[in-house]
Amino acid sequence: MAKTAQNPVLVIMGVSGSGKSTVAGLLAGTLGWDLAEGDDLHPAANVAKMHAGQPLNDDDRWPWLETIADWIRAHTAAGTPGVVTCSALKKRYRDVLRGDGVVFVFLDGSKDRISDRLASRHGHFMPPALLDSQFEALEAPGGDENCITLSASASPAEETQEIIDRLMLDAAGAKQG
Repeated sequence: MAKTAQNPVLVIMGVSGSGKSTVAGLLAGTLGWDLAEGDDLHPAANVAKMHAGQPLNDDDRWPWLETIADWIRAHTAAGTPGVVTCSALKKRYRDVLRGDGVVFVFLDGSKDRISDRLASRHGHFMPPALLDSQFEALEAPGGDENCITLSASASPAEETQEIIDRLMLDAAGAKQG
């Protein structure tokens, strides 16, 4: 089980279409925590590139990851719990985001399941054609990372409750017990 700080920042991670935004929104709403949507923190050039069907490279990602890391650091420094979405596909990306009080929540799903989800999603800048590049880039978190892994096969409400239960969180934002 992941080590949970008193007022953690949860990074909901996984490939596009794994349910990060939905689960993060439910989690933040249930707990009364701050929420940052990582997609909203992308520079316009990144959004345009993905919209055009071009995968991002590391040069595109570093400024975006630093923006997310700044949000995380501000929350952990203030002792304010929060939830942020970020694909965080590679360990070196998670290394930028990690810190005391940060817990990664990996929504892990099969390519077929995620592909079905993406096919039914409309109005998002990340086209389904880029899913292969996401799975190619994915480095699943290892045992040395402060992370819990959930199967992205349950309903978002069930996944949200599983996160709350596994991290022993309550609606006041503190660990139970």
